[in-house]
Amino acid sequence: MGSFGGGARRAVVAALAVLAGGCATVLVPAGPVPAAAADEVRDRQRAMMTTLDVQSAWRVTRGAGVTVAVVDSGVDASHADLTGSVTTGPNMLRSVDAGTRPARLHGTGMASLIAGHGHGPGRRDGVMGVAPEARILAIRAIAEREDASFPAFRASERAQGAVARGIRYAVDRGADVINLSLGRNEENPDDRAAVAYAISKGVVVVSAAGNDGTKRGLLDDDGFAPYMYPASYPGVIAVAATGEDHARAPFSNRNYSVLVAAPGSGLPVAAPGGEYFLTDGTSDSTALVSGIAALIRSRHPKLPPTLVAQAIIAGTRYGPSGTYSPDVGFGEVNAARALTAADALTKPRPGAAGKPAGQRFGAAEQGPVEVVPRPAWVTVVIIVVVGMGVVGALAAVAIAITLARRHPRNQRPDLAAMGLAGPAGGGGFAMAGATYPPARRDYWTAPEPGSPGAGAPVGRPRLQPPEPDDGDPAPEWKWPDSPR
Repeated sequence: MGSFGGGARRAVVAALAVLAGGCATVLVPAGPVPAAAADEVRDRQRAMMTTLDVQSAWRVTRGAGVTVAVVDSGVDASHADLTGSVTTGPNMLRSVDAGTRPARLHGTGMASLIAGHGHGPGRRDGVMGVAPEARILAIRAIAEREDASFPAFRASERAQGAVARGIRYAVDRGADVINLSLGRNEENPDDRAAVAYAISKGVVVVSAAGNDGTKRGLLDDDGFAPYMYPASYPGVIAVAATGEDHARAPFSNRNYSVLVAAPGSGLPVAAPGGEYFLTDGTSDSTALVSGIAALIRSRHPKLPPTLVAQAIIAGTRYGPSGTYSPDVGFGEVNAARALTAADALTKPRPGAAGKPAGQRFGAAEQGPVEVVPRPAWVTVVIIVVVGMGVVGALAAVAIAITLARRHPRNQRPDLAAMGLAGPAGGGGFAMAGATYPPARRDYWTAPEPGSPGAGAPVGRPRLQPPEPDDGDPAPEWKWPDSPR
């Protein structure tokens, strides 16, 4: 399981080389960032904030009362843009880390896009997240290349179940939204079960579609990238990345798992140690959508995950008109429009309350309920019909008993009276050239007194009839209910 860091990671202040990213985040830490750089961070956020229309959304809610679980590489809770907003959960990789200090680069960046609140006078500096009043539950469940434990993480079987354990922990601790800016191109039964558990408990799950869009060796003939998990599990909001032109970013996966898209190119994020980076990737797009889900849940705490997803879809723009495409799903998300859609989903429809109590059964004044009288003869008829049925049933039983006594089932025929041949072969009788065996009970009879074997216990029944008196072998036969 790796994080989807994206196509590039660049420090805002220092001139750093562009780093290619695959399924794992690659970051190069810069030196301490002066205050002017923090101002530059906010300036670089403007385009993204405008696309999402967060200013309009913040007139309604800023995400207060909502917890977003960031199941990732860990979060630096001491960063100025996150102080007071992060609860650090358990490290699901404790045995893998073996006392080493995680870098926590990727997780810190995702947390800042979701719930960063800036810093300085008027909070005008640093990263401002989509839901700045939401809380972050940070759970470490993946390692990144900058971690000393990364080789052990890749080789550990127990680490493969860390994400599933992190999801379940988040659900049991009351998370409203779970952000999964991570994935792999193969299914995992534990992850699937954990996602299902989260959705069954009413938790919104958002995950990244992946960054293999430019890897031609992985694309099929239609240009589709491999499906990533957990993004492709049922009920998960799978997010693709868009560029400044609102179209799919080239690195973003194109396939039918994509539900919506969000900006994912050149976004400034916070990093441990007070640093900032520019970043590309569906990881970042996922964090933005998780922030919108937090805004919806803040305004409508009980809205089911399916309706949260429906509201986000209804608020999209720049997508295929009224249709769907595997590039950006239903379109690029918009926070203000999503909140409006959520309000519409929760409003009662006109007329749904019904008519006033006095008019529910017509316009006329209500009176006592009319009771239809039942004539006395109806009762008599019912008694007669039931009585006749009982008499008929008793008569049928009596007839059946009489017939059974006159025609017993096991009555044996009088062969002499029928003019048939007498005893044949010492135990059967001959008729039309056929020899029939005697009844089974003949084989259970004890020997006659004075005969050989007299006094010996009766043995098991024989499965063949006794030999005929003339010594000829008996004709072949078998019991109707025994094997041949």
